[in-house]
Amino acid sequence: MNWPLLVCISLLILSIIITMIDWMAGVAASACSIVLIIGLMALSIYYHRRINSDMVGFGAGYAQIQKQLLQEMEFPYGVADEIGRLIWMNQSFQRIVQLNNNAHKNLGTLFPGIDRQFPKNQRTSQVHSEYLGRKYQITIKAVSIRDIVETVVDEEDQGKKAPMMYAVYLSDETQMLEWKQKVEDEKLVAALIYLDNYDEVLDSIEETRRPLLIALIDRQITKYISAYHGVIKKLENDKYFAIVSNEHLKEMQANDFSLLEDVKTISIGNTINVTISIGLGINGGTYSKNYDYARMAIDMALGRGGDQVVLKNQDEITYYGGRTQSQGKNTRVKARVKAQALKELIEASSDVLIMGHSISDADCIGASVGIYRAARTSGKDVHIVLNTIANSIKPLLNRLAEDEEYGKKLFIDNETAIQRITEGTLLIVVDNNRPSRTECPQLLQLAQHVVVLDHHRQSRDCIEGAVLSYVEPYASSASEMVAEILQYYSDSIKIRPTDADAMYSGIVVDTNNFMNNTGVRTFEAAAFLRRNGADITKVRKLFRDDMEDYKAKAEAVREVEMFHERYAISVCPSDMTGNPTVIAAQAANELLGIRGIRASFVMTEYENQIYISARSIDEVNVQTIMEKLGGGGHMNVAGAQLRNVTLGEARSMLKDVLMAQEEKGDEVKG
Repeated sequence: MNWPLLVCISLLILSIIITMIDWMAGVAASACSIVLIIGLMALSIYYHRRINSDMVGFGAGYAQIQKQLLQEMEFPYGVADEIGRLIWMNQSFQRIVQLNNNAHKNLGTLFPGIDRQFPKNQRTSQVHSEYLGRKYQITIKAVSIRDIVETVVDEEDQGKKAPMMYAVYLSDETQMLEWKQKVEDEKLVAALIYLDNYDEVLDSIEETRRPLLIALIDRQITKYISAYHGVIKKLENDKYFAIVSNEHLKEMQANDFSLLEDVKTISIGNTINVTISIGLGINGGTYSKNYDYARMAIDMALGRGGDQVVLKNQDEITYYGGRTQSQGKNTRVKARVKAQALKELIEASSDVLIMGHSISDADCIGASVGIYRAARTSGKDVHIVLNTIANSIKPLLNRLAEDEEYGKKLFIDNETAIQRITEGTLLIVVDNNRPSRTECPQLLQLAQHVVVLDHHRQSRDCIEGAVLSYVEPYASSASEMVAEILQYYSDSIKIRPTDADAMYSGIVVDTNNFMNNTGVRTFEAAAFLRRNGADITKVRKLFRDDMEDYKAKAEAVREVEMFHERYAISVCPSDMTGNPTVIAAQAANELLGIRGIRASFVMTEYENQIYISARSIDEVNVQTIMEKLGGGGHMNVAGAQLRNVTLGEARSMLKDVLMAQEEKGDEVKG
């Protein structure tokens, strides 16, 4: 369209040049140029109109074809206005929603959830919804009218928000989700099944009946796994390996793993019920990783006392069962093996640091003193890390300070411990297996060799990478465990009366004067300490209450609230005592002496946290209750710490958990 103009310009330039050379020739050339220019202009006007006409015709035809293709396109597409009302749909979209363009239905009424996901400040959003039994991924794209129509915006309209339209695309993902779910259901789950008390059960019946009992146990376990189309293989007399699908695992979860209760019904004269533990590993990515998860899970189940199922799903751990008291085994083989392993580690180290949990109690100090004696017997430089001294243990610390051997160098604070630790230091953690609750968590990161000795059930955030881990939930206290270890540590070990008093006091406090969680080995440990000079009278004097503490405990008992007529909930006033956490625990113990109370929960506020002490006798598993609040412990003795909540909020949270336990029927019947 521009070539006539270029020719005209060229002719004019040529005429000017000729005129400058020869005037007469220039006039002739100009006359010819004018004629040519007039002709070119005429041709240009004529063809310009025809080209425009052809372009308009082509554009109209193209738009019609485009509209037809868009209308008949198999991909569902629609347009909605600013309030989400459909103003146009192609045929595929109409077939899905079974409406025509005159319906003007709102997207929110057709697809649940789309009203909340409608893009406001973003260009594109996606919603997953369901319509008439089919599942769709709905993509909504916001488009400004100004982006489509090129118009001159008045100055008055420049500050106004531009009108919006929304393009809507539907993707049917029903089949894809079904395939995805099928793949998920067909994933294999590795399971390890261990008999908790195999030897004890066999010892409780006649020798001639033992093969029958073993056969019945095998049959019960095999029948259970086969019912879910699984494969099971017996590894040892008391160990099984099984594989089930993820789909059937969900059925097991729905039935709360009934095998736990089924094996307890096996009885042919045995005086002890059979109990099992199951460890499950899923979503590891590979079969070997699932098996590793199963091994971690079974270790966790056994470490929590057995008679339960632990499911490890990558970093997530779920517990089932654990409703019976863990039974301590009569054999001391494990204690002897652990004692020898501990001795080798101590003798191979350059020095030893002993650390308990934050806000140390008598059991923590007693166990630490016992390990101190073992390390000193091996000739090692040893210190106990104690940063915060609670009022409840001051009498015990004063008793230790009176002994010249301990003096003031026995305990060191966190800063000193961090400065002293080296590559050869052995860090021994007692009465705790959770990193966040240790006296100095930073020491765990610095120490290359860590030993864990604890009697609390393991939780998901347990200390990992320990060179020696001795966790026995059956034990009444860490002091009991250490007393057993000392009996096998060395023949030359000499336990001083002060050592015996410290460990004996730990047992007394954690068992509430031998009333809670005591077994045969608890009394054997106490007898061992008595033989080594433990003075019961002195220990009793160490833990007499101050008048202020006694009044605070009485106030907590007086203000008790009965929830569902069987749960006692109260608050220990922290302004009346310097030991609110200890007094709260004592008040919880006192409340169990009242008829009708199945479990007691006493809360107190201390150092900007809410501490909950939970106690029961045999009817309620307070450990599972406290775990739901981020805590843990034993079935009858547990606790939790809550941050950034008030006492009122903590009480409400506790009641919600108790209500959930009631609805689920998670009570433990004695």
